[in-house]
Amino acid sequence: MNHPDYKLNFRPPGTPRGVSSVVGPHGAGASPGDKKSKNKSTRGKKKSIFETYMSKEDVSEGLKRGTLIQGVLRINPKKFHEAFIPSPDGDRDIFIDGVVARNRALNGDLVVVKLLPEDQWKAAKPESNDKETEATYEADISEEYCGQHLLQQSPKGCNSPDVIIEAQFDDSDSEDRHGNTSVLVDGVKELSLHTPDKGKEESSAPVTKEENTSTSQDTRALPEKSLQKSAKVVYILEKKHSRAATGILKLLADKNSDLFKKYALFSPSDHRVPRIYVPLKDCPQDFITRPKDYTNTLFICRIIDWKEDCNFALGQLAKSLGQAGEIEPETEGILTEYGVDFSDFSSEVLECLPQSLPWTIPPDELGKRRDLRKDCIFTIDPSTARDLDDALSCRPLTDGTFEVGVHIADVSYFVPEGSSLNMVAAERATSVYLVQKVVPMLPRLLCEELCSLNPMTDKLTFSVIWKLTPEGKILEEWFGRTVIRSCTKLSYDHAQSMIENPTEKLPEEELPPVSPEHSSEEVHQAVLNLHSIAKQLRQQRFVDGALRLDQLKLAFTLDHETGMPQGCHIYEYRDSNKLVEEFMLLANMAVAHKIFRTFPEQALLRRHPPPQTKMLSDLVEFCDQMGLPMDVSSAGALNKSLTKTFGDDKYSLARKEVLTNMYSRPMQMALYFCSGMLQDQAQFRHYALNVPLYTHFTSPIRRFADVIVHRLLAAALGYSERPDVEPDTLQKQADHCNDRRMASKRVQELSIGLFFAVLVRESGPLESEAMVMGVLNQAFDVLVLRFGVQKRIYCNALPLRSYHFQKVGKKPELTLLWEPEGLEEEPTQQVITIFSLVDVVLQAEATALKYSAILKPPGPERSLGLEKESDEEPED
Repeated sequence: MNHPDYKLNFRPPGTPRGVSSVVGPHGAGASPGDKKSKNKSTRGKKKSIFETYMSKEDVSEGLKRGTLIQGVLRINPKKFHEAFIPSPDGDRDIFIDGVVARNRALNGDLVVVKLLPEDQWKAAKPESNDKETEATYEADISEEYCGQHLLQQSPKGCNSPDVIIEAQFDDSDSEDRHGNTSVLVDGVKELSLHTPDKGKEESSAPVTKEENTSTSQDTRALPEKSLQKSAKVVYILEKKHSRAATGILKLLADKNSDLFKKYALFSPSDHRVPRIYVPLKDCPQDFITRPKDYTNTLFICRIIDWKEDCNFALGQLAKSLGQAGEIEPETEGILTEYGVDFSDFSSEVLECLPQSLPWTIPPDELGKRRDLRKDCIFTIDPSTARDLDDALSCRPLTDGTFEVGVHIADVSYFVPEGSSLNMVAAERATSVYLVQKVVPMLPRLLCEELCSLNPMTDKLTFSVIWKLTPEGKILEEWFGRTVIRSCTKLSYDHAQSMIENPTEKLPEEELPPVSPEHSSEEVHQAVLNLHSIAKQLRQQRFVDGALRLDQLKLAFTLDHETGMPQGCHIYEYRDSNKLVEEFMLLANMAVAHKIFRTFPEQALLRRHPPPQTKMLSDLVEFCDQMGLPMDVSSAGALNKSLTKTFGDDKYSLARKEVLTNMYSRPMQMALYFCSGMLQDQAQFRHYALNVPLYTHFTSPIRRFADVIVHRLLAAALGYSERPDVEPDTLQKQADHCNDRRMASKRVQELSIGLFFAVLVRESGPLESEAMVMGVLNQAFDVLVLRFGVQKRIYCNALPLRSYHFQKVGKKPELTLLWEPEGLEEEPTQQVITIFSLVDVVLQAEATALKYSAILKPPGPERSLGLEKESDEEPED
C-alpha cells in the first residue's frame, strides 16, 4: 500500500508523450522542485515545476468561448500518472498525462483544462507493458471489487431494495463505482485483448518468435483509429478532494540536506495523493531517533499548500491512528480521507429533537393525516436493520383489484427547514454504511426510534397508495401524509419463506411477533399478493426496455466479540428483495411525475445518462472478436443480450459475470439534478430504468435528497407553501448530494476491501475458481468467482519452465509450461485465453492489507483450456 521510495521526476507540461513523467531515481531528500540543488536554501532561484493558474477572469472567458473545458478529475489508481476528465461531447475521455499536467489537482477536484496541440494527443492504444502497473496495480484495495457489495452486518442502507437498483448504475462510471473513474476509461484496455509490447523480453521466460514480430499496430486487439484528446489543468474551480490522506512517516533520504533537519516525509497509502513534507515538530518526539518504531503506524495528514516550485506538497500531521492493517485505524483513515463527518452530533443539533420522551404524536397532527393504523402494514428489511424507512400494505378489493401502499417515514416532520439539524443533515447528505457500523445522517434517536417504522408503534408517514390490477396496471393513485402502525417487522428471509411456501402455515417460532389485530396468515397472504404483482411489474419493466447489471456482491459474517471477519459469501438477491424493489421503484417514479408536473422548474429528479459511446463500441468489437454478438442499441437491447445469450451451466454463468462486469464500466453515474437547470427534457431520462422521470423518495432517513423530495411533494399537495428556492440553489444542493453519495459509496467499497484483505490475512489462503477477463503478454486478469474480486496474475510469479504469448486470429493466448513436480514427470502445458476457467489461491503478502492471486497448476481437464462441465460448487 505504500509508495516505493522514489521521487517523481516531473517534466514540463506539453512535453511530447514519449517522454515519461513517471518515477525517477532521485532520492526523497531532494529539495522540492529542484533535484539538482538539494542543499540550496534560496527558493527564489528555483525553477517552477507547475504552471501558474490562470486568472478567474481568463478562465470564465475561456469557458464561455469554449477554449477551456471543465470537468471532474479522475486519477487512475493503478497508473497514478494517468488522469482523465469527461469529454463534453460524451465521447472518449480527455487524457491528462502526468503529475505536472495535473497541476496540483487531486482526484475528484472540479478542474478547468486546456487542450494540448493535436500532435501531443495520446495515441488511443495501451503503451504500457505488463510491468508498468505492477507497483500501483493494487494501490487501491477496492479497485479489485466488482460492483456493489452488500454487508452482512450493516443496517438497511446498503441492501435496501431501492438502493440495489441504483447501486448498479450510480457506481458504474468507474468513478462512482470504484470511487475513481477511468481505471478503464481508455476503451477497455485492462479487460480486453492485450497484445505484447514490441521486443519485450523477460529472462524467466523464453520469448517466442510471435512476440518479437508483432508490429506497433498490434499493441491492442481493438484497433483505435483516432487520437485521444489530451489536456493540461489550468485552474481548480473547486477542491472537492478533502486534502486529507492516511499513510506512514519516513525520514528524508538525504541526511545532509537542510530539509532533513526540518521535515519528515509522509507517504500516502493512496498513490494518487502526492508525497507530503511535514514539519518534524508535528511528528512524535522520538521519531528522529527511532524511526523504525513507526514503520507500521498509520497517520492522517492534511495538505495545507503545494507550491509551484515544489515536487511534494506541504502538510500538517493531524493525528496518529494506530497500527496499519488493523480495522479501526484503517476505517478512521478511510472516513477522514473521504471527508465523512463521523463526529457526535452537537448539543445544538440534539436540541432540535423532541425533548420529552417517550414522544407521542400530537392529537392535532393526527387530525391532519389519513389514519391507516388499523391496516395490515409491515416492513421487510435485512434482519440487522434498525433504520426502517419503508413499509408496505396490500388489501384485496371486491372487484379483484388490490389497494397497494408504500409508506415512507415522514422525516421532514422532525427536520425543520433552517434548523441546525437540517443544516447538519444537508451537509452530511447521506448515511455511510461500513461493514461493521453505520455513520448516520441523522441522530440515532431519529434514525432508530422516532422515524424508524418499528412495529406496533404509531408512526408518521408519507404514503403513495394505488389501486392496481393483478397485472400491476395503475387504475388510481393517491399521495398523502398518513399515520401507520406496522403490525410486524419481517426480514427478507421471513418474506422469502412465505413466497417459497405459499400454501403452508409457517411455524410461529420461525416468524416475528405480529400485532393482535392481525394474523401471520394475513401478513403471509399480503406478501404473496405483493409478490405476484411485483413479478408482473418486473416483467413489464424489462419488456419496456430496462437494464439490470447484477454483479457479484460480497457479504460478511463478523465475530460478535472481536468484530473480525469470520467468513464471507456472495449475497443472494432473491424474490423477497425483488418484491420490495419493484414497489420502491413504482413510488419513486410516481413521486417524480407528481413533483415535476407541479414544479417544472424546481423538481429534484435523478437522471442516468447513457453509457460512454467509445468504451461501449470498443466492448462490442471485443465481444464480436470473441464470437459473442452484443446489441447495445438501447438499455433493453443490452439487457437482452446479457440475459438471453447464456445458458445456466456453471461456465455460462461465469462468462455472464465477466461480461456484466465489463459492461458496467462504460456506464455513467446517475445524478440528482434540478429540473429547471436542464433545458432538454430528453436529458432527464434514466438510462438503466428506461423511464423519462425518476427521483428518490423512499429513503429519507439516510438520504437528504429524499427529504428535499418529501418537502416538494408536501408543497405539491398543498400541505405547505410553494418552495421558495431558485433552481440554481437547488442544483447546488443536488451537486452536494451527488458528491457525498459518491464519497459514501467509495468508503463503503474501501471498507469491504479492508475486511476482505483482513479475512485473507486471518483465514487464508482462500481457494476459488476464476475466469480470465484479459490476457497480456506476461500476465492475465481474472474475476475470482467465489468472492467477486478482480486480480492480476503474473507469469513470473508462477513455477513455470516457460511461457509465450501469441494471437490466434484476433484472440490473445498465453501458453504456460509448468515445471513438473517430480523428476520423471513431463511438464504440463496450460493455455490461457479470455473466458478460460482456472483455479486460483488468494494469499496475504507481507505488506499490510495486500494479497495476491496465484494460479494453481492445472488438472488434466484444464491443461488444454478445457472447461469443467460438472455442477459441483467450489468448496467453502
